[in-house]
Amino acid sequence: MRLEYIRDFYRLSERIGTAGQPTREQFDAVADAGYEVVLNLAPYRDGSGALADEAELVAARGMQYAHIPVDWDAPRPEDADAFFAAMRAHAGRKLFVHCIANRRVSAFLYLYRVLCEDVPEAVAARDLHRLWTPTGVWGEFLTAVRSRKRTGERRGENEDTGGGGG
Repeated sequence: MRLEYIRDFYRLSERIGTAGQPTREQFDAVADAGYEVVLNLAPYRDGSGALADEAELVAARGMQYAHIPVDWDAPRPEDADAFFAAMRAHAGRKLFVHCIANRRVSAFLYLYRVLCEDVPEAVAARDLHRLWTPTGVWGEFLTAVRSRKRTGERRGENEDTGGGGG
């Protein structure tokens, strides 16, 4: 099985791949591609397509698992803080980051790249807009988190979040 069969798979870099929710079988392709860590931003809800036993599926394939459940209808700046901490905790490792449809992930990676990696906004926005253009609550979320940089508040970077990525 190939990664490209996973819903909305996108290879952001040699180190980071993003996608919607993989099936059980598709996690074999994730492991075979050399990903070391799976970071899931989708909360588990019956009927959502999320896998209740995903942590076990990932561990059985020799990968680490981190879960930051982000409510689609109410993403919070604290979710971004937890995501930034998880990304830093796994720096240098090959990461597979997913949610249900690669929308949460693309928004969070846009923020991480702009705020934490100093990637030019236009470059990060190009990758974000390849999948979608956030509006409504998601547009407001992006604006709120970006504005913290302008005000000098980049939570999670210099404080102990108790994270560790797990």
